[in-house]
Amino acid sequence: MTNAELVPNDEDRRLAPRHSCFVIPSSRAQVARRRVIRASSFLLVSLSIFPVRSHVADNLGILGTHPKWAVLEKYQETITHDDFARLIQSVYCTHGFAPDLIEINEETARILINRQSQKSFTLRFAKNDGASNPVPRLWRPAKSLPSAKLEKPLSGLRIALDPGHLGGKWAKMEERWFQVGNSAAVEEGDLTLRVARLLAPRLRKLGAKVLFVRNSSEPITPKRPDDFRELARKILIKNGVPHPRVDVLDASDPEKEQTIRWQSEILFYRYSEIRRRAALVNFKLHPDLVLCLHFNAESWGDPNKPTLIDTNHMHLLVNGSYLQDELELDDERFEMIRRLLSRASDEELPLADAIADAMARETGLPPYEYPTANSTTKVGTSGYVYARNLLATRLYRCPVVYCEPYVMNSNDAFARIQVGDYQGMRNVNGVQRKSIFREYADSVADGLVEYYWGTRGKGD
Repeated sequence: MTNAELVPNDEDRRLAPRHSCFVIPSSRAQVARRRVIRASSFLLVSLSIFPVRSHVADNLGILGTHPKWAVLEKYQETITHDDFARLIQSVYCTHGFAPDLIEINEETARILINRQSQKSFTLRFAKNDGASNPVPRLWRPAKSLPSAKLEKPLSGLRIALDPGHLGGKWAKMEERWFQVGNSAAVEEGDLTLRVARLLAPRLRKLGAKVLFVRNSSEPITPKRPDDFRELARKILIKNGVPHPRVDVLDASDPEKEQTIRWQSEILFYRYSEIRRRAALVNFKLHPDLVLCLHFNAESWGDPNKPTLIDTNHMHLLVNGSYLQDELELDDERFEMIRRLLSRASDEELPLADAIADAMARETGLPPYEYPTANSTTKVGTSGYVYARNLLATRLYRCPVVYCEPYVMNSNDAFARIQVGDYQGMRNVNGVQRKSIFREYADSVADGLVEYYWGTRGKGD
């Protein structure tokens, strides 16, 4: 297998260096094995991963590809010094960075390509906004779209729906599956796909062209865990497990992270799958926007007898808030700079705020507060949006809004999930409500309408 097979031409210690181990130290493993699922992608940031690099020249993220720095020549004089510095400081590098990685001067920015070679890329700034060259990109900002009519506020817009995770037989592997007693199993990948299939016709009715990144329970990547067994074995050996065990004994196995099976499964469903989705988005779908649809979850004690909790909340994510260790990776540093220069943040942040406001009104959910500020930065005006460097939000070459409403193992959300989908209103937990799936879909659609109708030109 080659990396080119995953991303043509081109979730944690969020993404560990290539050929690095995902082994959780014993002190954290005690917490990790009390989870039936990996709760939600953002919770994984608390799990430490030890990086190992074979040599500096291969300083890439997991399954990453060598950056094509020459691509950035297309962005010469497309951004002013002030805009570049603003985005670096307030969105992308909020945790700081090593001074030799990015050097910002009055007329240029010097970005290190690789420490071993000591080569760098020099970006020339535009003298002012009026003298800026056009930004090369395939997606279209709202302001550049043709005017729309009130009944079709999303006309001409290309929206890709990315239902998070996998469903069916893959849900248990991803540990995004749980069951309480004899109730129906909760599988996040199937829940998000149901939301996407309800959201799609509504968006089409509003004039959008809707594309699916995933429209079945099956993975997009043609690879499977067995394809990564040898790589998983090498990862473990390089990280101090000289004779790694092949199989996981059971779900509560305290040393499962040190097995070839566990490592190869993560390489499959997290890294290979998301990189394949990125290839589909970037080279075939070419959307103006990707909506990543997820449900959230909290830890719930004994995985054999999961307990429900009262906590319920929501938040949204946009790309940014790169950790200093992440910026040390050549491909992540390149991808961040390319994303910054595309001005994706200037579109996705106000869009995420609009969707968050609509979802908050519809769901009544309070904003989630991250327990620490070590991996995220709160951005925007709604109080619900965080910047964070996730693989999907970084690799998709267009604005991405990553939705994380509802705590699946909260008493309220669990009851609503068990009721299933239905039209109209129904009494659930003593309150007349839409189905949780329609509430999710409707609130996202409302947020999109508010943003695009308020931003683009209006027709007669």
